[in-house]
Amino acid sequence: MIRISQIRLRCGEGKSRNGEDPRPFLAAAKARRLLRLKDDAKAEFRILRHGVDARKKPELYDVYTLGVRTGLSEEEEMRLVSRLHNKDIQFFREEEWVFPGHLPDAQVLSERPVIAGFGPAGIFAALALAENGYRPIILERGRAMEDRIRDVDRFWESGELDEKSNIQFGEGGAGTFSDGKLNTGVKDRAGRTKKVLQSFVESGAPEDILYEFHPHIGTDLLRKIIVNLRNRILSLGGEIRFETKLTGLITENGSVVGVRTKGPEGIGEIPAKVVILACGHSARDTIRSLYAQKIPMQRKDFAIGMRVSHPQAMIDAGQYGVSDPEEMKRLRLSPASYKLTYKASSGRGVYSFCMCPGGYIINASSEKGRLAVNGMSDHARDSKRANSAIVVTIGEKETGGDVLSGLLLQEKMEEECHRLAEGNIPVECFSDFEDKSLRMTETKEDLCIRGRFSFAPLHELFSEDLHRDLAEALRYFDRILPGFDSEKAFAAGLESRTSSPVRILRGEDLSSEIRGLYPCGEGAGYAGGITSAAIDGLKVAEAVGKKYIPDIG
Repeated sequence: MIRISQIRLRCGEGKSRNGEDPRPFLAAAKARRLLRLKDDAKAEFRILRHGVDARKKPELYDVYTLGVRTGLSEEEEMRLVSRLHNKDIQFFREEEWVFPGHLPDAQVLSERPVIAGFGPAGIFAALALAENGYRPIILERGRAMEDRIRDVDRFWESGELDEKSNIQFGEGGAGTFSDGKLNTGVKDRAGRTKKVLQSFVESGAPEDILYEFHPHIGTDLLRKIIVNLRNRILSLGGEIRFETKLTGLITENGSVVGVRTKGPEGIGEIPAKVVILACGHSARDTIRSLYAQKIPMQRKDFAIGMRVSHPQAMIDAGQYGVSDPEEMKRLRLSPASYKLTYKASSGRGVYSFCMCPGGYIINASSEKGRLAVNGMSDHARDSKRANSAIVVTIGEKETGGDVLSGLLLQEKMEEECHRLAEGNIPVECFSDFEDKSLRMTETKEDLCIRGRFSFAPLHELFSEDLHRDLAEALRYFDRILPGFDSEKAFAAGLESRTSSPVRILRGEDLSSEIRGLYPCGEGAGYAGGITSAAIDGLKVAEAVGKKYIPDIG
């Protein structure tokens, strides 16, 4: 295939034909000219990447990378590329993910592997193993999607929290109720990212996630896609036990031989020589039970902060120089996002995390008496507000060096947050937050919050140092996006579940010192989002595939 990058079209260029987006046709026409192909020459064009260049706003450009199949042989395509002398035109071969072959010393696996957790890491570990004959058993402490949606909606309406079924626990994991962002910084040359995205598309996701620079699905679509992935795993011989929690491991002579569980039928045991731990960053009781069993783990840095909400039109104006909805539509612009970083005078890093254009701040609590928030968007990203976590790095200086010290700090601050607004989400105008004021400035504007909230002194949650760093960062971000620290900015807390505060240790073969135990995904400290967790699930499945040959009746 020939790859052509930097195909630039002025935003809004071209007219729709029968409701079709004209940009792919215009990009393909430019690609033909660049390759000097005749109009009647056969060629197939595929979008490999699309983004918007807003560096010289108000001049905005759609930028495409296309893959072109000319029908020529590889040698002829390479010669064609060589003759053109254009750095933006290259010959390349796409990487396809392949489940690995077994190592020469691979052992026969006569018992079904057990996967604890059915978030992105658990789903893709299960999918890869199921596709290759391992028939995994998946334990998910929460409920199936249909029940989980009802439980979450009831919680947001009434404040009645179900600790078994909520934003953190249940089919699809915490990412199900998020923006569904799929971009990742993982360097991948094995085709795993493509495998993940293609699996989502085959389960109902829009095809543009395969090429958009900032791909996302949205909560409304993710709910259906996860169910389709579940059904795919079941059809391949996998088994999912909902409302069933891993409570401990059974080991002999340094190896896993089974797991202990607690579910609807009571306490039980499952024999297993392979156990994949993909339990998510909020399974604190599981982490504690594994720590008590002396499973090797260590403290890990994480981040804590708050959600900051702005009018989406303000973010659009800052990023594109455009805020009028009709002009946004004419230019075919999606709601703008941002990614911001700052090094505070203290030396700590402050950064935006999980930005949700056109989204909602949500009560993401999973434990009674503790309150945590997150962000969520539907696929259309069509609310009037944008929100993002603004968080500060938390290291050993803040927590101490004990393995569970970060977890304890999270719990302590979530308890204080719950008390601050009597179980509601505490919200504060940024100017009040910065001044440590008790004015309780309110607004009649819809702040797009799911769950009960109250105006409260959010600043009281943070130490003097952390408060200074967060306020300092928002003032700095205002230089990049004017209005970021204005009276239209409101903060909500507490954003405490950015990542796991521990790492469950594993070696180069991805196994723990406990043979047959595979820590995996975000909860084990090896990922930071839907795609990276899914990729880690594939990597762990590959490690299992290399070492064990399925012989499962």
